[in-house]
Amino acid sequence: MFSQTNQVYPVIWHNDSVSLIDQTRLPSEYAFVEISRSEDMAVAIKTMIVRGAPAIGVAAAYGMYLGAREIHTNNRDEFLHHLENVADMLRCTRPTAVNLFWAISRMIKVAYETLGSVGDIKKALFQTAQTINAEDLQTCQAIGDNGLKVLPTRLEQLTLLTHCNAGALATAGYGTALGVVRSAWREGRLTRVFADETRPRLQGAKLTTWECVQEGIPVTLITDSMAAHCMKQGMIDAVIVGADRIAANGDTANKIGTYSLALVSKAHHIPFFVAAPLSTVDFSLSDGSQIPIEERDPTEIYQVGETILTPAGVEFYNPAFDVTPAELITAIITENGAFAPGELKQLQLKQMV
Repeated sequence: MFSQTNQVYPVIWHNDSVSLIDQTRLPSEYAFVEISRSEDMAVAIKTMIVRGAPAIGVAAAYGMYLGAREIHTNNRDEFLHHLENVADMLRCTRPTAVNLFWAISRMIKVAYETLGSVGDIKKALFQTAQTINAEDLQTCQAIGDNGLKVLPTRLEQLTLLTHCNAGALATAGYGTALGVVRSAWREGRLTRVFADETRPRLQGAKLTTWECVQEGIPVTLITDSMAAHCMKQGMIDAVIVGADRIAANGDTANKIGTYSLALVSKAHHIPFFVAAPLSTVDFSLSDGSQIPIEERDPTEIYQVGETILTPAGVEFYNPAFDVTPAELITAIITENGAFAPGELKQLQLKQMV
């Protein structure tokens, strides 16, 4: 699934099914999971075989088509009723990533608006899923180039810090935050990437470093608690992260630990950027307090492999995301350009005109 430039494509339609890179096995094993049923796609999203808001959206779109393919009726109303059930199943997998809901809503809209037979609807759903896939790849490349325009100009060579994985593995390819990194590397403006390990799932340690190694981008792994020290030592020029949901005022939900990273960036006068497609902005939410935060299995905290890390009797709290207030964000980088968080509402008004 690599091109000649080692580009990663984590969600691909191949041989009448969806081929997913199994991200739970990286970096030790580069393996694929073939998905041909909607229920299996729901499991793949829930268990983080596929992860990252844009990639989840693409996977969900294909999941909707797989579900449509499983519905055996020529009655339009019956078909749409069953399709709504498929949508409900997929919506329950990851509550924070808004691209999931965006993609499902787009597929449902196409189903209702497509005239003709049930077969015509299924064909339209497949074409829409492929379009969402292709659009996301183009969007990420635009985000990368737009991010390059707003990176600090006082230095010709930059060292960037990122959190979690917002790379090709989290999208249809190229990445959002790592898309900016890739564009900076391509243009000769990047010296090195520092990657937070990103506890408890270690997406930075396992996935971000893996992507950088594939492309020869210099990368240094640090623990989450080392970021402030590295900033104080003058080792970081800018921070760039992805997003799973952005409220209308710019408050941003991203992997747990992002909020604290934004706080220490502010304390050290280091710009803090969020890179995400416009589909990640949920204009129905006025601020970040309305963003649902997924809580995951506590085994992610207390167990590594077969090893239990804690004594019996300990209680656990494992939110997968936190919300970074808009005032800590320098700019939100999208496919349409970079915007101050407060400019998002104006952007929404322009889209409605």
